[in-house]
Amino acid sequence: MAHESVPLLWHFPISHFNEKVRWALDYKQIPHRRVALGVSYLPRAWLATRQGKLPILFLEGKAIFDSTRILEALERFKPDPPLYPRVASERARAVELENYLDEELGDAVRSAIVGPGFEAHPEDTIRVLSVGMSNGTRRAMQIALPVFRRYYNSRHRINSATIVKGREEISRALDRLRTEVQPSGYLAGEHFSIADLTAAAMLAPLCGPPELEYPAPEPLAESFARLRDELAGEPMFDWVRRMYARHRGRSAEVKSA
Repeated sequence: MAHESVPLLWHFPISHFNEKVRWALDYKQIPHRRVALGVSYLPRAWLATRQGKLPILFLEGKAIFDSTRILEALERFKPDPPLYPRVASERARAVELENYLDEELGDAVRSAIVGPGFEAHPEDTIRVLSVGMSNGTRRAMQIALPVFRRYYNSRHRINSATIVKGREEISRALDRLRTEVQPSGYLAGEHFSIADLTAAAMLAPLCGPPELEYPAPEPLAESFARLRDELAGEPMFDWVRRMYARHRGRSAEVKSA
């Protein structure tokens, strides 16, 4: 599988970290195949990479995990159009923002959405987490709900404290991003970069841009809908929608016959 000529992405469709990688593949128009993994993802991921998280990209005979490492590999594989600024100072700014957004905002968004959902609306939360997967996978996740919920929360350190912290971190990140946008409209220099892609992908679940390929299903779980309503007037969400409208483009996925 890892030696296929067409890059292969193992992904979790609803995940914003996975959206970051899909966006990079599509932005660079790299033909690739996708396989959505459900409850079986942990052993498969471990066998491929000796770690248990998605996304995993099979590229040029190598299994690469972690969205940041995958984007670095894609930039080497196809440098144009670039996602890393050419100017050293702008590149450093983009990389620093990407790391901050991955480590702080990404986890915060997941905790703020999934945590309350699993507490109050577990069935609806499974419906969200299984977006883009087969009906059989969705049923398996529903059957395994008690175990899956405990594992998911433990894996991502989701608890009552991190749910509250996640909401606070989202607010702090939004405050920071409003000040980081440059006169160009981008976060690092004059052009779209990994900083903009990462920020928009991490925030996409909260504002639902039309170009989002795997949106949360309607009707939203009550806790998720309430969070979206609380943030509905956020100015950065208009920026996210502009980034999606300008740069999300068409999918480069090669559909299986």
